[in-house]
Amino acid sequence: MPTHGSLSKAGKVRSQTPKIESITRKSQIPRAQNRRKYNNREILGRNIGQYSPNKRRFRRRRR
Repeated sequence: MPTHGSLSKAGKVRSQTPKIESITRKSQIPRAQNRRKYNNREILGRNIGQYSPNKRRFRRRRR
C-alpha cells in the first residue's frame, strides 16, 4: 500500500514542539459544585450526562 510521505519523517512536528509544563488545577469546593448542578438541572433544565437529542427532559418554567 503506498504511503503519503516518507515514514522517516513520521513524528517530526511533535518532536519539534516545545514541552510545556501542565497546569495543576484544583477542583471546585463542594458547595460550588452543588450550586452549579442545581442550576443546570432545575433552573436551566439541562440533561445529565452525555447529550442525546432524542432524550429531552421535561423543562420546568421559572415563575
